[in-house]
Amino acid sequence: MRLGNTTSSVRASSRSWRKRVLALGATALLLPIAAGLTGGTVAEAAPLSGPLHATPAGGFEDLMVPSSMGPIKVQVQWAKRGGNAALYLLDGLRARSDRNAWTFETNALQQFADDNITLVMPVGGQSSFYSDWYGPSNFNGQRSTYKWETFLTSELPAFLENYGISRTNNAIAGLSMGGSAALTLAAYHRDQFKQASAFSGYLNISAPGMREAIRVAMLDAGRFNVDSMWGPPWSPAWLRNDPFVFAPRLRDLPMYISAANGIPGPYDRPNSAIGVYNTANGMALEALSLANTRAFQARLATLGIAAKFEFPAAGTHSWRYWETELWKARPMILDALNAH
Repeated sequence: MRLGNTTSSVRASSRSWRKRVLALGATALLLPIAAGLTGGTVAEAAPLSGPLHATPAGGFEDLMVPSSMGPIKVQVQWAKRGGNAALYLLDGLRARSDRNAWTFETNALQQFADDNITLVMPVGGQSSFYSDWYGPSNFNGQRSTYKWETFLTSELPAFLENYGISRTNNAIAGLSMGGSAALTLAAYHRDQFKQASAFSGYLNISAPGMREAIRVAMLDAGRFNVDSMWGPPWSPAWLRNDPFVFAPRLRDLPMYISAANGIPGPYDRPNSAIGVYNTANGMALEALSLANTRAFQARLATLGIAAKFEFPAAGTHSWRYWETELWKARPMILDALNAH
């Protein structure tokens, strides 16, 4: 390859050396391109959606993942032995913008530390139900439209694939809002999720009073307008996101589903006025979840769809109980993904 002008050799030596340096620089830039064009399978460029995985197996990392909502922080604990399986852990209605609560409210990281499965914990999504919304909430000045279903089932899997995480060997679990969303995402994306777990979820949102209750809860958690999410109560989007309605889509999917009865249990020890208030609130929320979960259990029974249900004798709507339920669900999750 002749990158320089051969007549330059008769010119002043200083100018000749300048051109040789430029020629070497040009060659250095061209070599990677030439290798990509002529190297057979080596010529395939890596996808541009993310870097190749370079984190040691078993390590913890915060990733910033591009999305239509802007960069989304995703906290990851990589599989102990570099396996391709992943468990998506979804947060609750009051999801924070700095950390996924599974990382600090529970011992989830320790539970799976020695397993060949990556924990994927998206950050944010307060009051989102991890759904694709119609538009931004007009009650709180939200600037972008939530597109969480698109993120969790398209943008994030594409990004994680560059780290060796399979698009098709995943499980998903969540509590409360995240429990409902876990079943929704698994139902409509069966090619991605092989197992789903719902802890204290709201699984019969078409029941009398449920849509109004969700409206009030979302106003309380960030002043979000539910009409921006699924439209008015008669909109078909409400039915699409109701586990009781889409239950037939869950056939043959391994599921772990739990709800307690709202009676204070071993982790409820309020020692202040705010503690008493939170416990009372947790009792009511868990009792509502139990009613939803029992109705969903009956619905699956009429359809002949199997699932593992767990109804602890005591417990409120709080993290320590969900930590325990995740531990109980762990064997089913690992079995479904062959991730021991």
